[in-house]
Amino acid sequence: MLNVTFWLFICLGIFAIGDILAVATRARLSSVFIALMLFLVGFLTGVIPENVIEQARLTQLASWASVYIVFHMGTTINMGELIREWKTVLMSIFAMAVALVSLLFVIPLIGKEAVIVSIPVVNGGIIATQLMVEAATQKGMALAAALGTIVYAIQKFVGTPPASFFGLKEAELVLADYRKKKSEGLAATGEAGQVRQEETKKTIYQILGLDRYYTPFTCLGVTAFFGWLAFWLQARTTVNYSIWALLLGALAGQLNVIPAKILEKGRAVGLLNMAVFAGIIPSLARINVADLTTLAFQTIVVFAAVLIGTFIFIYVLPTWKFIGSRNLSVGIAMAQLLGFPATYLIANEIATAVAENAEEREVILKRIMPAYVVAGLASVTTFSILIAGVLVDFL
Repeated sequence: MLNVTFWLFICLGIFAIGDILAVATRARLSSVFIALMLFLVGFLTGVIPENVIEQARLTQLASWASVYIVFHMGTTINMGELIREWKTVLMSIFAMAVALVSLLFVIPLIGKEAVIVSIPVVNGGIIATQLMVEAATQKGMALAAALGTIVYAIQKFVGTPPASFFGLKEAELVLADYRKKKSEGLAATGEAGQVRQEETKKTIYQILGLDRYYTPFTCLGVTAFFGWLAFWLQARTTVNYSIWALLLGALAGQLNVIPAKILEKGRAVGLLNMAVFAGIIPSLARINVADLTTLAFQTIVVFAAVLIGTFIFIYVLPTWKFIGSRNLSVGIAMAQLLGFPATYLIANEIATAVAENAEEREVILKRIMPAYVVAGLASVTTFSILIAGVLVDFL
C-alpha cells in the first residue's frame, strides 16, 4: 500500500544508500551527491513522484527544522578557538568575499538570480542552501533553486582536490623544516606536542546541578523557545530569523547556560538534519531534461569563477602573507566548500600521508588542523548563514 510510511521509507532509503556508499568508498563519493542524483534521476524518469517529500509528510517538518538546526549550530561555536585563530577567521572571511566578488563577475553569463542563490551555497553548507533554495522556490525561480541544490551536492568534489594538494605541499614544507631543525639539534624535545585542547570546565548549569534536567524534551523545548524568539525578532527588525537564531545560540552557548550541541544532547539532531536535507529535494523535481544543459553550464561557471578568483586573489597576490603561507591560505579558502568534519578528515589524511611516525604527524597536525577546522567552522557554520540571511532579500 502506497501510504505515508511507504514514501517515508523511499526517502529515508535513498538517504541511507548515500551514506552506505560514502562509507564504503571512504567518502570518495559524497553521500549528499549520491542521494540528490538518485532523487533527480527518479524525478526525470517518473519513478519517484514529484511530491514525494510532501507524501512522506516531511514538508512541514522541514519548514521548522532549519531554525532549530541553526540555533543548535550556534551553540557549537567556540569563541575561544575563533579568537586564538583570528588570522584564520579573517582569511576565511576574505576568501568568502573573493568567492562573492568572483561570482558577481559572471552575472552576464548565468544571470543575477543564479549568482545570488549560489553565493551563500558556495560559502557554506546545508543551512545556507536550504535558506536560498526555499526563498528561490517561493519566488518562482525554479532553475535558480535547482542550481543551488546541485552546487551544494558537488561542492565537496570541487573543494577536496585543492585542499588536499595545497595541504600536502604545506605539510612537506613544515616537515622538511622540522627535520632540518631536529638534525641540527634546534627542535625542542616534544615540539610536536599535541593539538591544543580546551580545558574541561564545568558549565553554569552543571555547577547548579541542572544538567540532569536537560532531558530530550527539555532540550527541544529550549530550542523551540529560541526558535520562536528568532522569528519574533525577525518580525520586528527585518533581520532574517537565521541570523537571530545563530546569534542567540552562540550567546547562550558562550554563557554556558545551556548544553553545547543542544540537539545532540536532546537526541534529535539526526532527525532534524534529515528534515533540512529533505527540504531542498523538491527543487530537483522542477528540473526537466531540457534544463540539464543549462544547469551543467551554470555549475561549471560557478566553480570556475570561485577557483580562478581564489587562485588570483589568494595565491598570486600577496594577500597570503597575512597567514604566512600560500599553500595554507588556499587550504583555508577551500574550507568554505567543505566544512566540518570534511576539513578535519582531510587534515588527518594529509598528516598520515606525509609523516613517517607519530611525532611528525603531530607536527603537521599542529600546523594544518587548527587552520582547516576553524576555517570550516567560521565559513560554513557561522558566516555563510549570515550571508544567506542577507542575500535572501535580494532575490
